[in-house]
Amino acid sequence: MGDCRPLGFLIGLPFALVSLVLSLIGAVIWVIGSVLSCLCPCFCCCAGLANMAVDLIKLPIKVIRWFTEQIPC
Repeated sequence: MGDCRPLGFLIGLPFALVSLVLSLIGAVIWVIGSVLSCLCPCFCCCAGLANMAVDLIKLPIKVIRWFTEQIPC
C-alpha cells in the first residue's frame, strides 16, 4: 500500500456513504430478481436487473477507488 492517498479517501468518503445506501437498495433488488428468476425462468428481464443490482452493490468500492486515483501524490 505504498501509494496510499488519504486525502482522496477523505474527499470520497461522503460519496461512498451515499453509494453505500444505493448498494443496499441494489442488494434488495438482487434478492428479489434472483427469487423471481428461480421461480419462473420466463422472467428474462430479472437476469438483467440482477446484474444491474450487482453493479450497484460494487459501487462504494468503485467510488472510493476513483476518488483516490484523482488525487496526485
